[in-house]
Amino acid sequence: MATQPLAIDYITGHCSLGGLLLGASELGICSILLGDDDESLLCDLQGRFTGANLQANPERLRSDMQQLLAFIERPRQSLKLSMPLNAVGTAFQQHVWEELQQVSNGKTISYSELAARIGKTKATRAVASACAANPLAIAVPCHRVLRSDGDISGYRWGVARKRELLRREAAFAEQS
Repeated sequence: MATQPLAIDYITGHCSLGGLLLGASELGICSILLGDDDESLLCDLQGRFTGANLQANPERLRSDMQQLLAFIERPRQSLKLSMPLNAVGTAFQQHVWEELQQVSNGKTISYSELAARIGKTKATRAVASACAANPLAIAVPCHRVLRSDGDISGYRWGVARKRELLRREAAFAEQS
């Protein structure tokens, strides 16, 4: 399990899905959050990293923010960021998040399929909880996980955002 960082640099931006916050510690990107406005995004970040010193640092993070914004608007291929991902979570959550990164752009998976992929067929609810705790929206694509009947259930950053991300990815996957 990654330890809580003491300091996090962040940058905010805006896209057609609303606000976006990218946060990074000295070990890499620890937070990608979606929201309605900068204030709620900063509150979310502080709530996730209660002891961390938050510092706006657009110079350090501008390039990765531009990559992220471009990917959200036109999800053609995989997201390429300059820093490693460094999500803080339990060993189980880390395992789920690692497996989620194997779900290709334009594809979806059910919570039960994801549980089976990590060898925990009876842990569907725990998998869903790990998806809900994901601190790296877009980069760890929890939006690609659906109910067993193929319907959209919840999404930490709103069902409308999830639906739109899936629509965009499917449209660009068809063009490839």
